[in-house]
Amino acid sequence: MKKLFRFFAKLLFWSIIFSVGLVVLFKYVPIPTTPLMVIRYFENTDDTKNWKHDWVPIEKISKNIQLAAICSEDQKFLNHSGFDIEAIEKAYEYNKKGKRIKGGSTISQQTAKNVFLWPERSWLRKGLETYFTFLIEQIWTKERILEVYLNSIEMGPGVYGVEAASQYWFKKPASRLDAYEAAAIASILPNPRKYRANPATSYIQKRKQWIVKQMKFYGKFDLKKQK
Repeated sequence: MKKLFRFFAKLLFWSIIFSVGLVVLFKYVPIPTTPLMVIRYFENTDDTKNWKHDWVPIEKISKNIQLAAICSEDQKFLNHSGFDIEAIEKAYEYNKKGKRIKGGSTISQQTAKNVFLWPERSWLRKGLETYFTFLIEQIWTKERILEVYLNSIEMGPGVYGVEAASQYWFKKPASRLDAYEAAAIASILPNPRKYRANPATSYIQKRKQWIVKQMKFYGKFDLKKQK
């Protein structure tokens, strides 16, 4: 029994050391691929074989898409420590009543899931997501979290990251996205394999207009002043 306990204690210890080391490494280096990208690639559809992903530093990502992502996905991003308790409680109450599952994940949680974990819904994955979210909030800056998020998130069929999405949907680099193009990309994030940013359906068009309004209300922001 003691040997078994020591084995699991050592396993836990080295798992923590490895995970912290990985988070520290990814604070500085571009992330070449994610588990979701690999999973999608091996799914048996032509779209998922179309793997587009180009890492760009945040300085080459338009402020418009940075703001659009925050307004669309997590308007408290600059103020919370990784978790939006109010949004989680609302999602919990909604899911108890409705048939569709609604998430309350922040940009930090989505980044942790995209980079370190798999997309399946389970208590194990949710627990690990909480752990990695805590780590990146402690070790990375808000600027780095948003940079990784915008470079790793799925933004179309086989399209990952804002640079590839900008080229795919609008034939231009991410640095040149205007407010409406940025809002169009942000509007498909809930289901990027179902929705199209260009040409936009009536639903996406309405969502895009809503995001642009939110961007105007939100105003300017400075990620460099945020931890």
